[in-house]
Amino acid sequence: MAQWTIYGDSQSGNCYKIQLLCALLGLDYDWVEVDILAGDTRTDAFLAKNPNGKIPLLALQNGQTLSESNAIINYLAAGSALLPQNAFEQAKVQQWQFFEQYSHEPYIAVARFIAKYLGLPEERRAEYDAKQAGGNKALKVMEQQLSQTPFLVGEQLTTADISLFAYTHVADEGGFSLTHYPAIQKWLSLMRQQAGFVAMG
Repeated sequence: MAQWTIYGDSQSGNCYKIQLLCALLGLDYDWVEVDILAGDTRTDAFLAKNPNGKIPLLALQNGQTLSESNAIINYLAAGSALLPQNAFEQAKVQQWQFFEQYSHEPYIAVARFIAKYLGLPEERRAEYDAKQAGGNKALKVMEQQLSQTPFLVGEQLTTADISLFAYTHVADEGGFSLTHYPAIQKWLSLMRQQAGFVAMG
């Protein structure tokens, strides 16, 4: 039996962050596929594990649970090269992870959800279109940094890169073209070259 059980959706970027992190670090885990559209996260059994009713969810053998994707990957990466020991660099990692949750994911991930999961219904078209400007603003911020350094926090891969890679590499599924972001494209290629890399799904 693995040390951890992960409840997630294989097509979710937030869940993929954990799969990618575990692959890069060679961590073993049990995976439980969760169908959010079928209501799997609203059952009493799941809500007992995470009252917020969201995935991903990490369950430890001792019964402890941890939610929020970036908290999970930072917990799993503790003590590894993917999470810097230097306090300022560690804060920089968190800075990018807050950016991902507040300035990136609400636009790129939501637009992708509307298109990929819901099939871009006409009643959500205006919302989908409204996400484009914010998503491109976030991509421009990333482009600026990645034009200066190979990874988001400098010369070394960190959990910040894993957090941002998850939805950036499928941004086209939300209507975002990466054609005008050469530094991001180079970074995506670099991420795929990492030892142990696994694709989403």
